Amino acid sequence: MFSIQGFLTCKSKLLRNYKHPSQAERYQIYALMKAGHDQTQIAKVLDQSKSTISRELRRNRGSKAYRPKQACELAHSRSALSRNASTVTSLVREHVRQLLQLQWSPEQIASQLPLSHETIYQHVYADKAQGGSLWKNLRCQKQKRKRSIPVVETGGAISLIAGL
Repeated sequence: MFSIQGFLTCKSKLLRNYKHPSQAERYQIYALMKAGHDQTQIAKVLDQSKSTISRELRRNRGSKAYRPKQACELAHSRSALSRNASTVTSLVREHVRQLLQLQWSPEQIASQLPLSHETIYQHVYADKAQGGSLWKNLRCQKQKRKRSIPVVETGGAISLIAGL
């Protein structure tokens, strides 16, 4: 029989975001592997997906075997080199601020500086959220999105409004 509780539990597990194992979880993976557990059993113990454990072992295995300390170092070095890890220096932020005040568009600024127009927009809207005024220098103001009201399917029937 179908259970709504079981469906919601299953759905929430499917929609869970991928999360990198912590240092403690890496040591648990190592200990469980040494104890003879397979990837499926390790995944159940850590409440992770089997693919997460498999990915962790594949990416962070050294020349001999999986070692948690080495795995942490490898994962950290990969994240430091990732595109999302780059930080914008204060000098570049100030240059962006000056160019925005000269009414340059984020696209024009991105063509002159080593960052994307999307990063500039994120900086501008984060500044706006903190009470800043950078957003006033944008040529086109971002429109506020209206919440969409779900339309009730009537099957083609015409609904009569009371009071007409």
